[in-house]
Amino acid sequence: MSAEQAKQTTLDSGVRVVTEAMPSVRSIALGFWVRAGSRDEGDEQAGLSHFLEHLLFKGTARFSSREIDETFDAMGAEVNAGTGKETTSVYSRFLDGHLERAFDVLQDMVLRPAYPDIDSERQVVIEEIAMYEDEPQDKVHDVLAGAIFGEHPLGRPVIGRAEVISGVPVPDIAAWHAGRYVPGNIVVAAAGNLDHDQIVALAADAVGAESASAPVAAQSPNGIAPSVRFFEKETEQYHLCLGAPGLPRGDERRFALRILDTVLGGSTSSRLFQEVREKRGLAYAVFSYASHFADSGQVALYVGTRPDNVQQAMDVIGAELRRMVDEGVTDEELERARENVKGRTVLSMESTLARMNRLGSSVLMGVPLLTLDEVLAELDAVTLEDVNSLARELWAPDRMSAAGVGADEDAFRRSLGAVSPELAA
Repeated sequence: MSAEQAKQTTLDSGVRVVTEAMPSVRSIALGFWVRAGSRDEGDEQAGLSHFLEHLLFKGTARFSSREIDETFDAMGAEVNAGTGKETTSVYSRFLDGHLERAFDVLQDMVLRPAYPDIDSERQVVIEEIAMYEDEPQDKVHDVLAGAIFGEHPLGRPVIGRAEVISGVPVPDIAAWHAGRYVPGNIVVAAAGNLDHDQIVALAADAVGAESASAPVAAQSPNGIAPSVRFFEKETEQYHLCLGAPGLPRGDERRFALRILDTVLGGSTSSRLFQEVREKRGLAYAVFSYASHFADSGQVALYVGTRPDNVQQAMDVIGAELRRMVDEGVTDEELERARENVKGRTVLSMESTLARMNRLGSSVLMGVPLLTLDEVLAELDAVTLEDVNSLARELWAPDRMSAAGVGADEDAFRRSLGAVSPELAA
């Protein structure tokens, strides 16, 4: 699929516009990216960023909630949003002929929410929180984040707490929006059959010339000691995670980490998948992953298994972590994982939405915006020592924190001795 190199423009207001033209498609993916997420919240504000994301769809002075829905439905468009620990994005994918209309509605939603009759949406989000609490295979990842990052905001769930959502007044929500949805915190990203200058003109009309500075950077979470956390819940399986601090978004070793993660648990030929699931049948789901933040990161693995398999699963995982640290990755594993990552990267770039997400998140967080060829070259440059050095640094058992959701905390803690004696203490 043909594509041109990304173009960037910074408006006088501070809003950054980044686009990538893909002349061979007939669609555009457009997103407004905002540097606002759950790590910016105090404990008494937990979930406010996520709640605000919901409220952006409830209406503006120009468009009611129903009119927003009907507008995008009439274009056959997709429209959605997401909140993370550091970012909020509101985005749509539509036919190229609908650019001006889609842009107009999106910018009004993001920049000028009216907060009409929000109590029904309070209940929607409270139901979402309740649904999340009933999904232990999801909740355990936030339990792990708490174990790794402690009381730092990165250790709290993005979704927030019901007591905050039920009581936060509209003036506080409006103040949160006014303080964070400022030009210096906003990136407009688009990919598809588009003209960069047209997107720039639309953004300039939407924002105007007024500028505003971004909030001060949040406190770093580095230096927190490993810990163990458990959430007691009657479940058919135990849901278990191990993890530790990882790499920041801009760390040049992130390419080596993608390959290492693929070897450990990021593919069906990975060590964890083969040893835990394929050879022993101890789990249906077992995988590893990495997350990146502005000044920190996280590596983690997950396994869901029945109570009578918990100890054996941890025995196998502990052995695989020690083997990874002590013996390293083989040349064959390196090449297979490298080609896997390259293939997935290229295939994902056939999507206008994936390209837009890459543009928006990279520019917003100050990560160098590489071309696809440059990304592939970085992956090709990863050496065996690069990967093995990261394995020794990031996956050493004595760095691990642990999290579990299940019925018996004692059984969970006993099983952790297979990974590290300190975890079982």
